[in-house]
Amino acid sequence: MPILNRLADLQDEIATWRRDFHEHPELLYETHRTSARVAELLESFGLDEVTTGIGRTGVVGVIRGRNGGAGKTIGLRADMDALPIEEITGKDYASKTPGKMHACGHDGHTAMLLGAAKYLAETRNFDGSVVVIFQPAEEGGAGAKAMIDDGLMTRWAIDEVYGMHNMPGIPVGEFAIRKGAIMAATDEFIVTIKGKGGHAAKPHNTIDPIVIGSHVVAALQSIASRNVNPLKSVVVSVTAFQAGNSFNVIPQEARLQGTIRTLDSAVRAQAEERFKSVVTSIAEAFGAGVDLEFQRGYPVVVNHDSQTDFAIEIAESISGPDRVERNVDPMMGGEDFAYMLEERPGAFIYAGNGESAGLHHPLYDFNDDLIPVGSSFWVKLIETALPAWQ
Repeated sequence: MPILNRLADLQDEIATWRRDFHEHPELLYETHRTSARVAELLESFGLDEVTTGIGRTGVVGVIRGRNGGAGKTIGLRADMDALPIEEITGKDYASKTPGKMHACGHDGHTAMLLGAAKYLAETRNFDGSVVVIFQPAEEGGAGAKAMIDDGLMTRWAIDEVYGMHNMPGIPVGEFAIRKGAIMAATDEFIVTIKGKGGHAAKPHNTIDPIVIGSHVVAALQSIASRNVNPLKSVVVSVTAFQAGNSFNVIPQEARLQGTIRTLDSAVRAQAEERFKSVVTSIAEAFGAGVDLEFQRGYPVVVNHDSQTDFAIEIAESISGPDRVERNVDPMMGGEDFAYMLEERPGAFIYAGNGESAGLHHPLYDFNDDLIPVGSSFWVKLIETALPAWQ
């Protein structure tokens, strides 16, 4: 595999950074230790600028090319936050914080981008500028949007932006990507059905929120099966149903919560409208009241055509054409890199993590063999997109 020799030589050092992050996981915007360590390393590499506190705890570094940074600017993004999961890997570098772990590989993403930043700062074999973006709060906190709201794209005049995520099940050294929608919009809902409680032996004197809730759960599945074009993707999942605490009491209320995932903005709007209509109509038919909370989450991750073609070119230069999946199936999981792709053209690519436990699993661990592959991808992307003219 034609990875860069210098990055292969740096693998152990980069893995040491990665394992340090892994031992000290931090959630959402509370990435204070991680952010400080990232900034410290970037300063030691000799970057031209290192700025902290973007999007609360995000870090931005700038590396200017041989022409002083004039011309195009490309942003490369890594996420830093962990998950509220108890780690059970038994690794000697396992999480030292109970109930928190890097179960999605953001420790590896951060380390790989740091490795690329060190190489690029050493060599400067490009013109233009590179902006390395270390983002908090990908796991539900919309840290990408927070950094954008703090001026990420405009302050550093970013022209294009790229992101990468490790993917278990894809062999190390292989990549996967697609044009258009690659990850789903992630909307959430809470439904509170307000019935009339009473004795379980006299259901006719009640308005049973459990029965009503059961009808709601079943009817919501008709959004996918009977409302949305079968050639389009939508997932409606009720993930919690809470009501009552006694054998002989019909409760006053029932609470449902869940998520709707879509890959198309029109389908997203249609699913939201149908969801609200289904829930309110069923509650009304049974004589119950209902409170609806519908929260729009991350948008659809939409890769831009030209930048996807370019990412494929770079991946193939590292791994070969037969080791790059150009039209991978979309994933119904969400990713807040979507906000960055709404602001600037770019692409989001998967890099194989090998055979491992899945993302968000307590046995998951980032594969350090991916480090030189991922770091090489970043370096080759910059040196190809921003060639240095002699």
